[in-house]
Amino acid sequence: MSNRERIIYLYGAMAILLVAVGVFQSWTLSLTILNLCLISAIMSLGVNMQWGYAGLFNVGIMGFAALGGLAGVIVSMPPIPGAWSAGGVGIGLSLLALVGTVGIAVFVRGRTSGSVRTLATLAIAVIGYFVIRRFFDPAVSAIESFDAARTGYLGGLGMPIIFSWLVGGVFAAGAAWLVGKIALGLRADYLAIATLGISEIIIAFMRNEEWLTRGVKNVSGLPRPVAYEVQLQQAQWFVDLSTRLGIDPISFSSIYVRLSYALLFAVVLIVLMWLAEKALNSPWGRMMRAIRDNRDAAEAMGKDVTGRHLQIFVLGSAVVGIAGAMLTTLDGQFTPGQYNPLRFTFLIWVMVIVGGSGNNWGAVLGGFLIWFIWVEAEPVGGWLMSVITAGMEPTNPVRLHLADAAPYMRPLLMGVILLVVLRFAPRGLIPERSAMAARK
Repeated sequence: MSNRERIIYLYGAMAILLVAVGVFQSWTLSLTILNLCLISAIMSLGVNMQWGYAGLFNVGIMGFAALGGLAGVIVSMPPIPGAWSAGGVGIGLSLLALVGTVGIAVFVRGRTSGSVRTLATLAIAVIGYFVIRRFFDPAVSAIESFDAARTGYLGGLGMPIIFSWLVGGVFAAGAAWLVGKIALGLRADYLAIATLGISEIIIAFMRNEEWLTRGVKNVSGLPRPVAYEVQLQQAQWFVDLSTRLGIDPISFSSIYVRLSYALLFAVVLIVLMWLAEKALNSPWGRMMRAIRDNRDAAEAMGKDVTGRHLQIFVLGSAVVGIAGAMLTTLDGQFTPGQYNPLRFTFLIWVMVIVGGSGNNWGAVLGGFLIWFIWVEAEPVGGWLMSVITAGMEPTNPVRLHLADAAPYMRPLLMGVILLVVLRFAPRGLIPERSAMAARK
């Protein structure tokens, strides 16, 4: 079976699964799963760019997704005037001190050498640290003390949240550039450790810097890029449309909102997919795969391997950051505690591997399929356990044990799927095309 036929059949089967959820469960649930599938597919596409194109093993996906989520807060939430009055000047002065410290360090390092350069840089860093903390600490205390129960942070820019999708990509790309300059020269296993550690640092920062993110208090009530259900239910045109369709306005408003999100997310996915396919099939994409397959040979031919790795690492992380901002938009809140390696690293890697690394269509399919299974595993597992134990007494310990075990079907099923795919389809459901086939 050709890859084109695989794409048609597998994507068709995925569509049937989503329709089946709508028919047998609810269309609201089906569209909710679809929205999360679209976001997961974008994350999977970003990781596939790093691993499938260049062989970079990034285990810090959750950190870049969290930076995208942070962008949603900074861009969309209104500023808190009282917090700015209490500590805004101090935060500004601490940022100026940071920029000044970096600028002086760069200036001194350019005009010294040897041990003098090292000692001078260390001295500037130490002095700069204390100067920054002199302004930063009192400002943070003042901001976090201002109406702490409801705000306790600076707020954002009050712009439409859809702009945060681009800003989230920029935040993630900037962090990836810094990480890449430090870690991309490391061996693959060390790169994985470095990216995992840095992502944990990012999450720890967001949980503790309440002046910026409210920390574990969370930021809720983020504005939407689509209408609210209550607004739709009060609009006469919407009530008339519901009447013509024969649907209850309350139920239809929920479907309408989720469908609006799905259209926005689908547009982003289609644009990113088109760009990713153009890049993969270009001379640049063939060069990236050549570097991935034989780094030493590419270096011998004069290719800047580290520079190209930095390019793709930044691009892939930017895509993950966009998806992270989209997820915060869909949730309507920013919760630093929700970012964990199982959801935002392991699961995304399963999507890429199962779908087919090196193939954008496979990565997107993996995003849809794995997230669908992840969501449906628990209710299907509960139904399966109830069928198996139907003939047992309600107090039967075996029945109670199996009922309690139903929620654990998710990680169990993910492990089984991964093992089966690696055994019978090690290149994924839609494998990467060979270089010769790609040129045709």
